[in-house]
Amino acid sequence: MQVLLLMNSNDPEIKWNAVRFGNVLLNEGDDVSIFLNGPSVAWYEGDSEAFPIHELTKTFYLSEGVLLA
Repeated sequence: MQVLLLMNSNDPEIKWNAVRFGNVLLNEGDDVSIFLNGPSVAWYEGDSEAFPIHELTKTFYLSEGVLLA
């Protein structure tokens, strides 16, 4: 199945959960794209030990997920 996740928030927890969900879908064999809109374009802003957005995004890319802005 092809899945598109639309992001329109700059909240680190929301971005972290979106990429976590994208990784789960990729592990299930789905094709996943995340489209960054508005404030979410600053994707790595808010990356921290509590919300490791950068590390999860690397996993997302390596699993052939697509991040669009």
